[in-house]
Amino acid sequence: MIDHRPDVPAPPAPDGVPRSVVALVDAGSTVERELIGGWLAEGGIDAEFGVDAPVTQLDLDAEAVALRLVGRRDDPLVVPIRVLWLPAERDGVRRTTFADLVTLSNPRRPHRLLQRRLVHRAPDRHLVLTGQPARLSELRANNPATAGSADTFARAIVRAGVVALERAERAVIGDRYKVPRLVAEEILDSPDFLRRLDGIADHIGANPRDVYRRAEKALRELVAAQSRLVSDLFTQAMRPVHASAWKVDYDRSGLAELRRINQAYPLVFLPSHRSYVDAFVLGDALARNDFPPNHVIGGANLRFWPIGPIARRTGTVFIRRSFGDDEVYKAVVEEYFAYLLGKRFNLEWYFEGGRTRTGKLRPPRYGLLNYLAAAIRSRRIDDVMLVPVSITYERLNELGAIASEQAGGVKKPEGLPWLARYIRSQQRSAGNVYIRFGTPLSARERLGAYGDPMLPAAAATEPITPEVAAQERKAVQLLAFEVAVGINAVTPITVNALVTLVLLGVHERALTLGEVRMALEPVRGYIRQRGLPSGEFDTVDDDLGLASVLEQLSLARVVTVYRGGVEPVYSIQTGAHLEAAFYRNSAVHWFVNRAIVELSVLAAVEAPEGEQLDAGWDSAYRLRDLLKFEFFFPERTEFAAEMTAEMLLADPNWRDRTADGTVGTDILAALSDSGFIMAHRVLRSFFDAQLVVAERLAAQDPAPLDRKQFIDECLAVGHQMLLQQRLHSPESVSSELFASALKLADNHGLLDPEGVDVPARRRAFADELRVIGARISRAAALDPSNRTEAP
Repeated sequence: MIDHRPDVPAPPAPDGVPRSVVALVDAGSTVERELIGGWLAEGGIDAEFGVDAPVTQLDLDAEAVALRLVGRRDDPLVVPIRVLWLPAERDGVRRTTFADLVTLSNPRRPHRLLQRRLVHRAPDRHLVLTGQPARLSELRANNPATAGSADTFARAIVRAGVVALERAERAVIGDRYKVPRLVAEEILDSPDFLRRLDGIADHIGANPRDVYRRAEKALRELVAAQSRLVSDLFTQAMRPVHASAWKVDYDRSGLAELRRINQAYPLVFLPSHRSYVDAFVLGDALARNDFPPNHVIGGANLRFWPIGPIARRTGTVFIRRSFGDDEVYKAVVEEYFAYLLGKRFNLEWYFEGGRTRTGKLRPPRYGLLNYLAAAIRSRRIDDVMLVPVSITYERLNELGAIASEQAGGVKKPEGLPWLARYIRSQQRSAGNVYIRFGTPLSARERLGAYGDPMLPAAAATEPITPEVAAQERKAVQLLAFEVAVGINAVTPITVNALVTLVLLGVHERALTLGEVRMALEPVRGYIRQRGLPSGEFDTVDDDLGLASVLEQLSLARVVTVYRGGVEPVYSIQTGAHLEAAFYRNSAVHWFVNRAIVELSVLAAVEAPEGEQLDAGWDSAYRLRDLLKFEFFFPERTEFAAEMTAEMLLADPNWRDRTADGTVGTDILAALSDSGFIMAHRVLRSFFDAQLVVAERLAAQDPAPLDRKQFIDECLAVGHQMLLQQRLHSPESVSSELFASALKLADNHGLLDPEGVDVPARRRAFADELRVIGARISRAAALDPSNRTEAP
């Protein structure tokens, strides 16, 4: 019953057999007291622990413990005891179902009448459970901060007893039912936290009692009050919602390795975020493999009734979107995070900050990682393993709403009507959802290297130096980058990503089934050559399977089929380019380097002789810089190695051809002969969106910018440019792409009204993007499936 971190073996008991035993009885009914009393009378303590000594029974209650245990001068063995009630066994599993509710009682906490009936009719439905015992002297040694306060020590003993019983229960019912107890009480009794609150009170000039009350209110608002009953029923209720839409394909070997790691470290799952159903799909996969439920950090937009109260009972932690300078709330969040990780409860959050609107990963948000860094810095936790998770859908039934928002539509607020529409939309079959786990990352290794030396735990409440703060920010950013790369590295290329990649690259043309297959083959060859992860590609091995994939995309209103001619022809449906781009973009990162190589070769060929090779490398580095807010690129040296490897894949004789620094047209011929041209398929929409932003900036005098108003203007002008055929596809007219392009312009100093020669640099930026656009069109002309497009 020693109050140490869960799952860490208790230290050995002192030498000598205890001369007395105190049984801390956690009973809520006469039936439970009778069962525990009978077990004790029959020698249960002696049988279980080998201790034949007088037993005193006390309620597991702080007042009783303070009165009758804390002041004892002997050293009894303290044993927490309760009755564990179990659901009926169904198909070898004991889990609460809606059928159990017929009794109007929780089968894990049956009412008193039902308890009496179960004792006689179903004796397998209960057992007397003991937690890890401890000598009273051990409890004192493990709670030195409570010395001198009987009430505080009594509360610590009660918490230790509850934790010990919870651990004993999990040994019977499984780790998926690991839930925290008495969290707020333990945090509010923490001397370090109380000292921090006193420091905040001094800093803001407030009454310490008022600060404590604010912290208590915030903590009770924040803490997820998990319930095993609600978790079982919610899982049972939500599983059909996604089970009817997707077949879940998850990495079993990856889960087995995570189970092993989770025995020693808490896990923080950081999944990609493409759908509202992500947490349900991942949570169900983890529950089926007996993982404890994650504490999922949720947005306040999903706090509405009934989802909010239910989600909170299943482990969702709703954090305020913004709390500015509220030092009390910030301290509460940091303390709660450190508490959960210190007790080795697993966490989960979506570090992109919201669902992707384009299909690829969004730039990461650092807020929650900063709290993790603070816990590492202050030595509140030893280490945490961060798990990159890729969740990839073959089709998404909610994609129409996402595309509408991208085109400037207003996002409908979440609520009961929204929930009803959402559940209805998930009733259509949508193929597979792939869950893949990246290589776990040690937070200690990534975040513990800055600062010299590491700050002691007592310094958690003290301000850190600007130098250490800067190092910490850099470490957090690098960690977030590594997580994103880890997600991308295990994201499979789905058949729908493959098909939309092809159809989006033919500029409004319709292709026959044979033409689609011809365009797919070199892409599949490239995927095989690089050994990239993929979905069920065998479904498109024959014409029947490929036609079925196209028909499914047609039913999803992404592809249109014309059947009035000699044979069916397929193209992206009018108005569905953003939806098609979403599927393509889930895998687009695998082809970015190839696209950059193609454009760099074109830039090299355009350069004067003797300068071509340098021009090609300069172009590659410049493209990397222009795309840094869209994709995750490595450092310059590693990027150069990746470009070299990509060029050798495209042309194994590349080094011989460029030995004299000249890049000839024979390299272009090699690219064209490969039948695999990616620049227009992969990068055109991003550079077209950048061009819209660049031209709108060049048309304005430098002045402070209203970003929302500016993006609305880009949406309107983008539609105009599309009608004028100055843009190549509606997928370029996207609020998300315009927002990223605006970040790029800001990064280049083009939004600073006081910057040097801003108007001229804005015009030069637009001119540069027009040159890149022309090269992309030239690359498109090299594509055998796109010969009709003018260079």
